[in-house]
Amino acid sequence: MNKVNLDLENYRKLLKQYMITQDEKALYQAEQFTKLSMQHNISPEEIVNVHIQALKEIYPDLPKEIDDSMSFLLEAMISYGLAYQEFQSLREKQLELKSEISVAANMQQTLLSTVKPSIRGLDIGATSIPANQMSGDYYHFVKDNEDTLGIAIADVIGKGVPAALSMSMIKYSMDSFPLSQRNPSAILENLNRVVERNVDPSMFITMFYGLYDPKTSVFQYSSAGHEPGFYYNAKMDKFDEIKAKGLVLGVSNDTVYQQYELEINKGDMIILLTDGVTECRLADRFIERDEVLDVIKKFTHLPAQEAVEQVYKYFERLQDFQLRDDFTLIIIKKDV
Repeated sequence: MNKVNLDLENYRKLLKQYMITQDEKALYQAEQFTKLSMQHNISPEEIVNVHIQALKEIYPDLPKEIDDSMSFLLEAMISYGLAYQEFQSLREKQLELKSEISVAANMQQTLLSTVKPSIRGLDIGATSIPANQMSGDYYHFVKDNEDTLGIAIADVIGKGVPAALSMSMIKYSMDSFPLSQRNPSAILENLNRVVERNVDPSMFITMFYGLYDPKTSVFQYSSAGHEPGFYYNAKMDKFDEIKAKGLVLGVSNDTVYQQYELEINKGDMIILLTDGVTECRLADRFIERDEVLDVIKKFTHLPAQEAVEQVYKYFERLQDFQLRDDFTLIIIKKDV
């Protein structure tokens, strides 16, 4: 007796037992039959067909209406079985894709990792939290032998794997630039040519690059369409926007970026961020930049790393722990 006939015989016995006794044990055995059928890749329509055959054996004079209704159910299950097979195939592909994205996300963390430098006279805090597995934000510190600090913060207009690949390209392009070309405007102009040649025209990158020289206490910076940060002047106890004009990277290969500078004194702060900070949503509206600054002010008395983490936790709670965009925040305090 082959497997199908054996299943039919068992099912017929179970069905007959249940129809006569309404015994819960028969229902349990039917569940086991179903599990066994799944293990042998038996489709729903095959089970329905087994049910119809068993029912006809138990009740040879089955009314035509019942017989027709069983035929209708069988046709429905055939369509269901085909749809379910397609669903399972898509689900397997989705799980495979999620696994690949997870691997890519781990690779991104490795490729884009940066070490927060220790520089005398500066207290540095930085955090970057992706809204999804792959981040479109990026920040990077560059320190030379004279403690000159380069700070890059960028945001890809576009997400996922393409954004991650673009950011990897940005990092390794920056690492290839000679020390003589570390001034912010030159960095952005070189990166702009790289992006314009190598990144899809539908994808743009905003970026801010700053360079702090501890010998002169001067902070030079340029921006490629990036979200303005804030500068805190301790002497005046005043926060101002760090405004800098500049076209996003990748639009035109001959773009020239203007360079600006600030003198940083004891107690002053530089606050850099991406639009995932300034475009947090509160109910049905975006919060205002002044509101963002008010939140940052609450925590700037803390050490810089603790401050950025507390600001993130505040906005995370504000959005019910569901980030809508990547969140990147850097705070640099001059403490001597």
